[in-house]
Amino acid sequence: MADKIKILIADDHPIFRQGIIKIVEQDPTYQIVDQCGDGNELIEKIEELNPDIVSIDISIPGMSGLEVVRESLRKKFSVDFIILTMYKDEEYFNEAMSLGVKGYLLKDNAVKDLLNCLKTVSQGNHFICPELSNLLLERNTKIHSLVHTNPGLADLTNSKKKILKLIGQNKTSKEMADELYLSIRTVQNHRNNIAQKLGLKGHHKLLQFALENKAYL
Repeated sequence: MADKIKILIADDHPIFRQGIIKIVEQDPTYQIVDQCGDGNELIEKIEELNPDIVSIDISIPGMSGLEVVRESLRKKFSVDFIILTMYKDEEYFNEAMSLGVKGYLLKDNAVKDLLNCLKTVSQGNHFICPELSNLLLERNTKIHSLVHTNPGLADLTNSKKKILKLIGQNKTSKEMADELYLSIRTVQNHRNNIAQKLGLKGHHKLLQFALENKAYL
């Protein structure tokens, strides 16, 4: 028998949380390893339990849902995230996609879409609920336009793309060096190379570009 896919549920509303658990338990493919209602506690549980997938609300107290995703990336946790939210918010959606969130659902559609989302994400693919397909289309259009007007973006290595994303989060060179386990000199060299490829003169112009386009990098 194949190992079950381990699921961790995070939401600060106990009744909703129990509803999600009941939906997941309908499919024997999945095992609920724990639940919680606080972002700080969730980070500890991810580190302890090593779940395959975490279902999380954006507005969870303590560390917010997107902050949990960002911290998990920093700590290099091997876990996929599904966002369950009430909000059809473009800014939240774009930030989640930029952070590599694999699933994005509205809470109103959880009963209908959650198991399909879990299956899709567990297979290594993305699932966006149909009600948010317009946000995905708009995002893809803007990314295509950004690359078209800034062709140097397509030539950036993965390391440079990570640096550019962190610049968009207004991180200092030291913060980036600590997060990526690089020297400050290496980070500064990356910054200079990125600016050159994008035709931007100086750190200020690079910072401005990254901040203005951070949702699509």
